[in-house]
Amino acid sequence: MGINDYHLVSQWHVAGTPEEVSDILADAEAFPQWWPEVYLQVDVIEPGDANGVGKLLRLHTRGWLPYTLRWDLRVTESDRPAGFSVTAVGDFNGTGRWTITPHEDGTVARYDWRIRVDKPILAALSFALKPLFAANHRWAMARGEEGLRRELLRRRQDAINAAPAGAAA
Repeated sequence: MGINDYHLVSQWHVAGTPEEVSDILADAEAFPQWWPEVYLQVDVIEPGDANGVGKLLRLHTRGWLPYTLRWDLRVTESDRPAGFSVTAVGDFNGTGRWTITPHEDGTVARYDWRIRVDKPILAALSFALKPLFAANHRWAMARGEEGLRRELLRRRQDAINAAPAGAAA
């Protein structure tokens, strides 16, 4: 693995069904609403097919370190709700895979991210700051897990509020 290469694995455990988690993660356009600490802007460039394969997004993201990243994400494979794969091109390049599995009290969402940092300043500093960049990623993913939990609760509350009076939600 080169000095600019990263293999980062995150695992979230949330109280939701795989279908709920998959639906939220596949709706990347909504990331700025429930994951605003990281996702500054998400634009759909190409919608992809009915399963999301081919969907191309242009992203502007940040972490707690003082820089932002601009990159494109394309969905390359979908096995929803069990997961989907993506490629990234831009300030970093590589692949990611969400694996979504039921757990006794919810769902485990695992993200396996293999990227090469190509943003010039970050690539130049990777030799010294790789642990700091990895910590920045862990911080960003922790914000995502918190946001996903909030979004699951919000969607459930919206469903309750939308149910006709006397109906079970």
